Amino acid sequence: MVSGIVSYGVYIPRFRIRLDEIARVWGDGKEVSEGLRVFEKSVPDLDEDAVTIAVEAARNALRRANVDPHRIGAIYVGSESHPYAVKPTGTIVGQAVCSSSSFTAADFEFACKAGTAAVQACLGLVSSKMIDLGLAIGTDVSQGAPGDMLEYTAAAGGAAYLIGREDLAAEIEGFYSFTTDTPDFWRREGMPYPEHSGRFTGEPAYFKHVVSAARGLMERLGTKPDDYDYAVFHQPNGKFPVRVADMLGFSRQQIEPGMIVPMIGNTYSASSLIGLAATLDIAKPGDRIFVTSFGSGAGSDAFSIAVKDRIEEIRCQAPSVQDYIGSAEYLDYAMYAKHKGKLRI
Repeated sequence: MVSGIVSYGVYIPRFRIRLDEIARVWGDGKEVSEGLRVFEKSVPDLDEDAVTIAVEAARNALRRANVDPHRIGAIYVGSESHPYAVKPTGTIVGQAVCSSSSFTAADFEFACKAGTAAVQACLGLVSSKMIDLGLAIGTDVSQGAPGDMLEYTAAAGGAAYLIGREDLAAEIEGFYSFTTDTPDFWRREGMPYPEHSGRFTGEPAYFKHVVSAARGLMERLGTKPDDYDYAVFHQPNGKFPVRVADMLGFSRQQIEPGMIVPMIGNTYSASSLIGLAATLDIAKPGDRIFVTSFGSGAGSDAFSIAVKDRIEEIRCQAPSVQDYIGSAEYLDYAMYAKHKGKLRI
């Protein structure tokens, strides 16, 4: 029996800051915005964190397919901004969205691909029939030090996917992972902001891993870029996914529906999953979607997904990605710094 996506849900905070407002304080706005191909990014509200975002995304996933939460046997939450160093995010999410305590939960960390790692774990449990449904979530309120290049793109958002065997909105045809020890990005315990290796985040990190995972999956399945209607790649900025699509042979038209980074920034563990959600929001039954995440440290997960008839039934039952993108309220840098906790006493 095949396994795949029963439902999906997203949540993106309504607050935004334009990159030229950040650059007004730290540098040349036009140069930064055009260089990154990002124009604004999402900002969490004062009472929002990775947990509240995960809860809202999970509720949207349950609402979209009208799923009984008793059926959920596993909740895995991927993030690099879990609010507690020792206290699972997954248990809080489970208490908020499930009406029972009969589930296993754990937190995942792998930079920006922790969400897709959670999908893989749920897929394994579901496919082996050890559980009925698994809930995989990617959620982040990512951080960038004031004035650092990361601050221009580090955003907030979450995506939740219900993984099961029946009533599929999309079948997961296969996945492939590529992983190495490449320290391009890191944050030690107690450090408020991550550090990075600058240009090495592109090579040998992002491009090597995304290309290797994508080619590995296509070789395993015997597919090629032309076999897919859409493609989604991790979006640390607006340049990298366009370049990697060209390297792999995917067209701009294939990646355009999932390119959400120019409007909301890099949501880290939720990035490729929100891009997939934006694509599912418009995909038709029979379409195929190719997805590849990336997490610094470093690794990529590639997925081949076939859209099923049921997508038409569930699509309009919860807010779409564009619904969230369209409801924006803009902050100046002072209010942004307050929201992000950059003002420390």
